Amino acid sequence: MLSIENLRVVYHDVISILNGISLKAAGGEISVIIGANGAGKTTLLRAISGMLEMFDGDIIEGDIKVGDFSLKGLDSTDIIKKFGLTYVMEDRPVFWYLTIEENLAAAAYSRWNRTVKADMEKVFDYFPVLAKLRQQKAGYTSGGEQQMLAFGMSLMTQPKILLFDEPSLGLAPLITEELFRIIERLNREGMTIVLVEQNAYAALQIGHRGCVLENGRVVLEGPAAALLENEDVREFYLGAGSKERKSYQDAKRYKRRKRWL
Repeated sequence: MLSIENLRVVYHDVISILNGISLKAAGGEISVIIGANGAGKTTLLRAISGMLEMFDGDIIEGDIKVGDFSLKGLDSTDIIKKFGLTYVMEDRPVFWYLTIEENLAAAAYSRWNRTVKADMEKVFDYFPVLAKLRQQKAGYTSGGEQQMLAFGMSLMTQPKILLFDEPSLGLAPLITEELFRIIERLNREGMTIVLVEQNAYAALQIGHRGCVLENGRVVLEGPAAALLENEDVREFYLGAGSKERKSYQDAKRYKRRKRWL
């Protein structure tokens, strides 16, 4: 169980981003987080994964726990080693001048042993296209292939909990479908997933539970299936509300009528 308790986060000592968030991600489930740009989704994942300090961010209140153990004060390397919690960032952080194989090996730097090769072959089983490109430099691959590689690099850390930040961003629909199938497969194999995703409909379809973030707060949460049917979620995040389609200005005015405000 991953739990976030009354979490408050600021950047540069003054900019408040998260304002008392409390959430639970049950073990073995896919927990989906949706929200507009600037809602605090990426900041939440940075806080969980121990990467806030890299962006001059600080937790000023609250706690983050895996089971009964607090993650506060631990850096990302310690969190990966001790808790098997890995963050897949949205900007496809791969080494452009290394081959696919070299990228995967680099991701396992902390545990170079005989299992690394086996784990690499398992990644190639998940992503056959990477197997065909294993000697190709990452910088010469497509955006979708780089996202698969970033995904594969996270698997080389032997994670138990995976945090995904906008895995479908900028990708073709077919690539997105393939990535989501892999996420579902990993979950069926026992992986706990926290999924931040701009394609809210696709994410909630595979999720067990979900929540909506706005202005650094959780404004709505519940079973993913229930969120898919919620009129406000459908209107603002799925584009499928019962009302007729609105212009951008109409949508801005309509926000006042959200039932959670």
